[in-house]
Amino acid sequence: MADRHLIDVHVLLVRDGEVLLSRRRDADPRFDGLWHLPSGKLDASESVLDGAVREASEEVGVVIEPGDLRHVHTLHANGSGVEPRLGLFFEVRRWSGEPVNREPEKCSELRWFELDALPEDFLSYSAAGIIGYLAGESFGLLGWAR
Repeated sequence: MADRHLIDVHVLLVRDGEVLLSRRRDADPRFDGLWHLPSGKLDASESVLDGAVREASEEVGVVIEPGDLRHVHTLHANGSGVEPRLGLFFEVRRWSGEPVNREPEKCSELRWFELDALPEDFLSYSAAGIIGYLAGESFGLLGWAR
């Protein structure tokens, strides 16, 4: 087992009952082609809000004010990568700019999905966060023996 946990931030861009997802382009066949949220690892020098704002800008080109982020779920995940992760999920309903794929080397497409009709080929980590969000649960576990 790894000796640390990563902290990830995930952004749920929500409008008209839909959420924006991106399809991964990944050299690892376990993850290639799976849908997921705009997300990424928190840098050591930034707050979780600044990290979420940065990731949304880097991946989909939207500008978010930190005050428009609403924490909706925390997920402690094991087995979704090399190291265990703590994922913080933020809903945002107001941003500037139209989402565009700014990382075509990491993402093959962007698409809006109805929150009640998410795709089957979804990264389990992102899916668990959205399921927790939709259920109104503030915390969840994924991949840990209970």
